[in-house]
Amino acid sequence: MHLSVVSPVYQGEKTVTELMRRLVSAISPLTQDFEIILVDDGSKDHSWKIIQDLAQQESRIKALQFSRNFGQHHALTAGLDICQGDWVVMMDCDLQDRPEEVPRLYAKAKEGFDVVVARRGKRKDGLLKKFCNWAFYKIFNFLTGMQYDPQVGGFRIMSKKVVIALRTMREQHRFINGLIHWMGFRTASVDTEHAARLDGKSTYTFIKLLKFSLEIITSYSEKPLKISALIGFIIALLAFAFGVAIFIKAFFYGTPVSGWSSLIISLYFLSGVMMMVLGVLGIYLGKVLSEVKNRPLYVISHAIGVDTSK
Repeated sequence: MHLSVVSPVYQGEKTVTELMRRLVSAISPLTQDFEIILVDDGSKDHSWKIIQDLAQQESRIKALQFSRNFGQHHALTAGLDICQGDWVVMMDCDLQDRPEEVPRLYAKAKEGFDVVVARRGKRKDGLLKKFCNWAFYKIFNFLTGMQYDPQVGGFRIMSKKVVIALRTMREQHRFINGLIHWMGFRTASVDTEHAARLDGKSTYTFIKLLKFSLEIITSYSEKPLKISALIGFIIALLAFAFGVAIFIKAFFYGTPVSGWSSLIISLYFLSGVMMMVLGVLGIYLGKVLSEVKNRPLYVISHAIGVDTSK
């Protein structure tokens, strides 16, 4: 197999047919030896039925259906686990990343790069999503020490050796883009056009984005623990200095020690800090618990063109 395309599908009944049509049209001039892997991430609409119909029309479609919604990056993982191409394209099904850009990514990769990412120009997203995306990568880069470009999404092409390396990384909390960036393979970028959504709106609500950001940042960085420890140290140092100042004023100058209000405020403040530190520690312990359970990353309910018995 020369080329594989992996696309997670969630609530994509109105886009997946157009995605297939445009992908086949874009890839066919490059090679006829390709496969398109669609992973239905527990959609509640008719996405799986449409995928079944498409697979009957096009033999190069392979498909998986999850038993429930596991998440976009778990769906990508499943597709990468079964793909066979020497080159593998990752892209969403909402058509904001245009299938017509695949030949440009492929051409750049053939220049000797293991990873070629699509760098979006003017994003056709709402202001809230743009802000959340910008804020996430600013915080992510600060906490992880990476220099990840916020204009780069999941749309990319990778060589087979990158995919093989990815398959060895089985942590539960997944951020495929971060894993690829961390591996450090030779990477290039291609400026592409970011299209408006063909249908509906993103299923990533603000709450989901916030939850995902918290999971990813605490999975890929230990800095929150270090920052918590630093805050604790600074507060302890300030409290010690304040205590010394009160002792000196009382012992040498006879100033009476008073101020129950300030004492109560200090107690509440310190209690809040302690709860915050314990909360951060609890998040990391929860992640350790998730990993030691060693559960599968996903559960497949149905498959098309794939032997899932192995």
